[in-house]
Amino acid sequence: MAFYSIGDVAERCGINPVTLRAWQRRYGLLKPQRSEGGHRQFDDDDLQRIEEIKRWIERGVPVGKVKALLDGDKAPEPGDWRVLREEMIATLRQVNPAKSRAQIAIFCQHHSVDALVDHVFIPVRATLRLDHATARAMGSLLDGILIEQAVTSLTESRAKAGRDALLIGWGIEDRTRLWLEAWRLSHRGWRINVFAEPLALPHPEFFPGQHILVWAGETLSDEQRQQLEHWQNQGYVITAHGAADAV
Repeated sequence: MAFYSIGDVAERCGINPVTLRAWQRRYGLLKPQRSEGGHRQFDDDDLQRIEEIKRWIERGVPVGKVKALLDGDKAPEPGDWRVLREEMIATLRQVNPAKSRAQIAIFCQHHSVDALVDHVFIPVRATLRLDHATARAMGSLLDGILIEQAVTSLTESRAKAGRDALLIGWGIEDRTRLWLEAWRLSHRGWRINVFAEPLALPHPEFFPGQHILVWAGETLSDEQRQQLEHWQNQGYVITAHGAADAV
């Protein structure tokens, strides 16, 4: 039987060692064996359990409720993403950047960036797009913190093996959303550079030799699809990133 160190498991499963230790000690989700020297040893069954834990968390189940689900005690409760959104808005109302940063850091320990972007960050930003000063201030604070988190993730990803690409916003106005997509891509194995100013029409000839990812929102228009195909036929390495045009 093969055994893996906590570092090996962290790399294989994409989970921080600190999080793995918390899943074991605080939540009782893992029971690794110990080597003669007292080090944790995980086997293939542990790896499978970790993947199951990740799947529950990505569906929005709080980590404290996962053990009961793994043990077959009860079905997942609906509305868990709603709870996280409400918690985030309540913290933002305090207008305390340090608390909001800490809250997002905790969310990131227990949920994938993909899930948080789709189920928490985007919906909360939409809720805060209201026409009064308090909501706008809260939204501006949140955007700044999210961009900080994205930049940190992009910086960390450059120290790892991965694919390099330049992310360009195409015909969009939401710059924060562009950074959220960059953050998402950095957790999918991309080493992303961001062209921070969205363009009405990207010019791939300005970026020779680079793999270009364009973000035009959830889907491309017919005109954008035709233009993208034209660039690709010219030999440019340019692809669309998005829900309907995934890279």
